[in-house]
Amino acid sequence: MQKITHTLTRRPKILFEDIKIQHTVFALPFAFMAAFMAAEGVPPLSVIIWILGAMAGGRSGAMVFNRMVDMKFDRENPRTTGRALPSGRAAMGEYIFFLLLAVLLFEFSCYMLNPLTLKLSPIALLIIFGYSLTKRFTPYSHFFLGLALGIVPVGAWVAVREEISAKSVILMLAIIFWLAGLDIIYSCQDVDFDKRAGLFSFPASYGIERSLRLSSIFHIVMLLFLLSLYFLYNLFGGIYLAGLFLVTSLLTYEHSIVRPDDLSRVNVAFFKVNGLVSILISLAAIADIFL
Repeated sequence: MQKITHTLTRRPKILFEDIKIQHTVFALPFAFMAAFMAAEGVPPLSVIIWILGAMAGGRSGAMVFNRMVDMKFDRENPRTTGRALPSGRAAMGEYIFFLLLAVLLFEFSCYMLNPLTLKLSPIALLIIFGYSLTKRFTPYSHFFLGLALGIVPVGAWVAVREEISAKSVILMLAIIFWLAGLDIIYSCQDVDFDKRAGLFSFPASYGIERSLRLSSIFHIVMLLFLLSLYFLYNLFGGIYLAGLFLVTSLLTYEHSIVRPDDLSRVNVAFFKVNGLVSILISLAAIADIFL
């Protein structure tokens, strides 16, 4: 009995570690930012709860699907051989079961929000699952990842107001360029493997130095989109601008510590810096909405 209990508690822990559940921090703050913008204050508690449900189901399902379809490459890539499926610490059947649960949670959460959210949910699933396949045929897979997270504020806006607004689309575009830029930095680690395996990425296709320059440009575009929310819609005030200044400083720091001849701090740039980026700008926007 003790052995069975240990297995039941250990398996979910392995899975959640494998899909990096903590990386939800990249997208979740933008969901709240869009929800507060749409509500022009605090959204109803029930809406917040079901947005969280949709986020948990959608993001977890997409990551599980990614691990499943990439198992062959993960087994061959020295950086990823320790993941649960290629290392044999988890079984494919367990991942399929979790994938079904995640999709059910996502769809049920969309159903509980409103009819438009439910109607758009298959498109959202197609986008967030489809990203995992794009590296097989295009170096622009970084933008597909950006789109997979970029639809989050659009979905949150639909959840609150049952409409798609230009404001949420601008926020989506900001996230697309932000994620594309940071994913290019992260993929520099796998440039040699991607070339051997026939996978596509900016570093594998255009070289690390050029890719890092393009990443910087994409982050400038992201900041311009965020700044446009201030000027076009008069949504925010000084706190938002202060948050935007801090985000600019963080991104500048990120690009200063990752160089073509030194990729040792890629993980610091990817995980720590960008987790702060999404939290800072979202908190600044929400604070401004209240004040």
